[in-house]
Amino acid sequence: MNGQQGTPRIAVVGAGSGGICAAKNLIAAGVDVTVFEIGSKIGGMWVYENDSGRSSAYSSLRINSEQRVTAYPDYPFPDGTPIYPGHELVAAYLKSYADHFGVTERVQFNSEVTRIEDAGDGKWRIRLANGDESVWDGVVVSPGHQAEPHHPDFHEDFAGEYLHVHHYRTPGSFAGKRVLVVGMGNSALDVGADLAKVAKSVELVARSPVLILPRDIFGRPLPRILRKVERPWMPWEMKRRIRVGLSAIAYGSMESYGLKTPKTRTHGTMQPAILDFVADGRVSFRPGIKSVDGQKVAFEDGGCGEYDVMIAATGYEVDLPFLPEDVVRVQNRKPDLYLRMFAPEHPGLYFVGYFNNAAGSNISLMDLQGRALAKLVAGEATLPSPSEMREAIEAEVEDQKRLFPDRSRYGLELDPVPYREAIEAFMTGTADDLSKRRIFR
Repeated sequence: MNGQQGTPRIAVVGAGSGGICAAKNLIAAGVDVTVFEIGSKIGGMWVYENDSGRSSAYSSLRINSEQRVTAYPDYPFPDGTPIYPGHELVAAYLKSYADHFGVTERVQFNSEVTRIEDAGDGKWRIRLANGDESVWDGVVVSPGHQAEPHHPDFHEDFAGEYLHVHHYRTPGSFAGKRVLVVGMGNSALDVGADLAKVAKSVELVARSPVLILPRDIFGRPLPRILRKVERPWMPWEMKRRIRVGLSAIAYGSMESYGLKTPKTRTHGTMQPAILDFVADGRVSFRPGIKSVDGQKVAFEDGGCGEYDVMIAATGYEVDLPFLPEDVVRVQNRKPDLYLRMFAPEHPGLYFVGYFNNAAGSNISLMDLQGRALAKLVAGEATLPSPSEMREAIEAEVEDQKRLFPDRSRYGLELDPVPYREAIEAFMTGTADDLSKRRIFR
């Protein structure tokens, strides 16, 4: 796809932060790009009440990494943007980015992709919901991975009001109710803090150890502090101790709130108000759920409670309904992809945005993926053989088992420093051994 037989034609599925970034980099490389967007707006999950039906944005949503490091490297947020902008400003930023780099004019809105299949001769066929079909030299899959809720097994046993956090928007309708939030990720803590202002009671279920980090410390954003004290050569255990220490400076020990400090890698959570609500009695924590009977919930420590509402903040499935099942295998909410981007046996099929950055911004890493993709399509980078890519994928699976808790929520977790190094090695042609392809250390 180096242009010797004409300009490559690439389709991009999704006009969220990953799709528009992929399109921008491909356009810059001289590729003919069309973006298929299911809804009528650019911005994906950051568009509140997006008519795509795929956004999980709630009214209080804002970024947790400061805006200057969240931004695409070549397109900063406008002057005057808060350190942690809300969804409205992020959506406006993404739209501005797409306009500036000529992506918006390439977007075909209200176009739902229902099928992507091998068309032979190294090409791919796309079918839309309206029946239209077209053939492309390659397809970039980037519709996001936070649209298909993962429900806990016991949710059907609950007789009260149940919803997944994907459908949560504002706290008003929960005024005066007893609410149980299942989960301790960022969205769970945001929703818990929202509800603490209006609900009769709010309890959050912490099945596993959790580390709540301050958004700011010593008057500076936490990521800025971490960049100064952490070094790429540090083993993860040293970084874990640094983060536990900073959390303790801000909040004390997790045990003082009835939680457990993690001893392995976990995805830290940030919510500046939640522990204040715990301190004044408006929020409390519960251990894992043992059983549910009607509106009564029994917990693993022998305690129990009765609730009007259960909100599951239990993550999302990786849904690829438009791909044949034998193209990309999904295990533990993670697709089998080399460098989280490439299907080894299916050249011309690419993925952008299928990761969770364990220590920073997803958007800036998407730019890295977009640049790598553009180099490949332009013939300036070369993939290893399918067997070598499979070897790297298997090594990644083993690394995840060794480094992270045995939970499917960590399927998309990514260690940004070695990942950047692996992508850079791919782009420069220096990924000549497995160690330079590994994305964990």
